[in-house]
Amino acid sequence: MRNEMEQPNTKTAFLAIVGRPNVGKSSLLNGLIGEKVAIVSDKPQTTRTRITGVLTKENTQLVFIDTPGMHKPRTKLSEYMVKQTSGSVADVDAGILVTEPEGDIQKAERDLMESFREKRLPGILVLNKIDTLPAKEKLMPRIAAFMECFPFQAVVPLSALTGDGLPVLVDELVKFAEPSPFFFDAETVTDQPERVIVAEIVREKLLRCLFDEIPHGTAVSVERMRERGKKDDIMDIEVQIFCEKDSHKGMIIGKGGAMLKKIASQARIEIESFLGCRVNLQCWVKVREDWRNHENIIRNFGYR
Repeated sequence: MRNEMEQPNTKTAFLAIVGRPNVGKSSLLNGLIGEKVAIVSDKPQTTRTRITGVLTKENTQLVFIDTPGMHKPRTKLSEYMVKQTSGSVADVDAGILVTEPEGDIQKAERDLMESFREKRLPGILVLNKIDTLPAKEKLMPRIAAFMECFPFQAVVPLSALTGDGLPVLVDELVKFAEPSPFFFDAETVTDQPERVIVAEIVREKLLRCLFDEIPHGTAVSVERMRERGKKDDIMDIEVQIFCEKDSHKGMIIGKGGAMLKKIASQARIEIESFLGCRVNLQCWVKVREDWRNHENIIRNFGYR
């Protein structure tokens, strides 16, 4: 009979990935997991909510929480996003502060380091995008500046894009794992439901295909997901794309529906890869004026 005081032979660590917008937090999460669980674009504030990614290696499970970038809120939605970031460092074993390899330390980064200090949270500093740095010696003053602000337990320069340095980061993060049963099955890579992933894939294509002023005023809702049957191996998916202005609706649809067709086509290919079946994707566009400032609408879109 097993001793009740016996420690489990598995270990777990919960880790928050934080940083300013557009420093590559979602790319880092996807690189660590080895699969795409968070959408990526070159526009800031792509991530709107906390996304959990899970990496299980032998007897150790690392649970990552990807957060929206720390920024000054201007709408009810962005207030929600900032709260998601602040709350993510409350109940984790360590924080991963992601920054770029050059530039000055920004106020948002100082605020995040202060939150580490207040919560007595150990931290890892990740300098992402080192593949864009022609002279690696420029990293040293950047690292020294951050270490003056907070005593990071490790500093890892890496490229989430190329994968260079990711194994080093995993080795450092495993050190935070404590004896514990796994919280997720070993095969799990994210806690996000299929509907959420599908909606996020469509929103990513919106971000990549449209002008800068439109994407942050859009939201995506999956209204229907239904398998036709085992013989057909087709999933029928109906998606509503919401925007804030009639003029934006016209841009999303495009001349003769060309832009919406482009967005849906790109999304369908990725959704098929994610679901492992053929997909019939239907997209519609509706206007909800100033939805980002209406709490009820925000909650209906899943931002709770």
